[in-house]
Amino acid sequence: MSPAPIFAIADCNNFYASCERVFQPKLNGKPVVVLSNNDGCVIARSNEAKALGIKMGAPYFKIEQYAKQEGIAVFSSNYALYGDMSQRVMQILASFAPRSEVYSIDECFLDFTGLPQNLTEYSLEVCTVVKQWTGIPISIGIAPTKTLAKLANRLAKNGHSHMGPVLDWRTIADTDAVLKTIALDDLWGISRRWKDKLNQIGIHHALALKQSDPKYLRQHFGVVMERIVTELKGISCIALEEMPTPKKQILTSRSFGERLSDYDDLRAAVTHFATRSAEKCRQQQLTTQVLSVFIHTSPFDTANPQYANSATIEFDRPTSNTSQLIAAAQQGLKRIFRRGFSYQRAGILLPDLWSANVAQISLFDSGESNLRSDQLMTALDDINRKHGKRSIRYASEILSKRWQMRQQFKSPSYTTNIKELLTIQI
Repeated sequence: MSPAPIFAIADCNNFYASCERVFQPKLNGKPVVVLSNNDGCVIARSNEAKALGIKMGAPYFKIEQYAKQEGIAVFSSNYALYGDMSQRVMQILASFAPRSEVYSIDECFLDFTGLPQNLTEYSLEVCTVVKQWTGIPISIGIAPTKTLAKLANRLAKNGHSHMGPVLDWRTIADTDAVLKTIALDDLWGISRRWKDKLNQIGIHHALALKQSDPKYLRQHFGVVMERIVTELKGISCIALEEMPTPKKQILTSRSFGERLSDYDDLRAAVTHFATRSAEKCRQQQLTTQVLSVFIHTSPFDTANPQYANSATIEFDRPTSNTSQLIAAAQQGLKRIFRRGFSYQRAGILLPDLWSANVAQISLFDSGESNLRSDQLMTALDDINRKHGKRSIRYASEILSKRWQMRQQFKSPSYTTNIKELLTIQI
């Protein structure tokens, strides 16, 4: 008889803010916020910033004076740093369980089924090792289902555990009493819209949802709701996904640091987006049959004329070749670009992805040409991986830098750019 499943989820505490603190320990105990693209709004806060009343999503221009007054450390998003630190944390976590699932940049499910150790003590050791090796603090929730593990983790992060950053749901004496205090939208998978619909049929908290009829809720909400109810009852029905689901599309887009009206500025932007899209394809061993390029002005700039358009180009055969994607992107941009407008955003969408190992080959394809293309892309990726991103770039990408994000508070890329390594003075 196989043992009952036991799941854990490790969640990095205030991850973006914690990454900044790793390399600037003087910020420990001080309020820290991280801003979205173009330094628009708050997307991450330390506990100290939350205590000062800084709201998630608050526009920076509205809190700028308050941040200076309260001594809040403000950072632009540093995705190179956060992505690399995430990879380090996930590699450590995976070594503590036979199976793991990276759920997001700062969360990882672990399969603790059948482990003989005291799981609370074991998880405390995991927290200690991650903190020692990366500087990132984490919390861990343990339970018979993924839904309850998420809830246990949330409770641990909010200080409801006697064991610090770890809470094992099975050690709670009266779990129903706890569920009665949990708002519906504090549960994994319950949106605010679903919460409102559940309220309309008399379900107002997690315990009431647990005690509901799963089959009835499936008829009104679908199979996902049925699984949530079943998991709240302690019956696992959401499995660990060790392999990520293949992407159905790739979108690379960005708002500009300033409004653009010149064609070469937009051409440089879409060249970069096409390059990144091609790199993402190759990293995931995918190819694309179709590329769409789009541009638009700001919908909020009512004082100026509005314009938005897109163009779609099909390839003769699925490809991940950067040159081909750039050529298609520029071809599409020529068709849709109009002078006299101030553009706020552009992007590349690859909506029709194929496995690189499964592709329809044309009768007129040259095997030698395809091989040379693959070898060129491999060499390009290897050089950029070894010497730093964008060590080799296509010329049209460097026609302009005006499209790049505004990041006036960005910290160095301490772990991914050799020129920005931390300097220690003795």
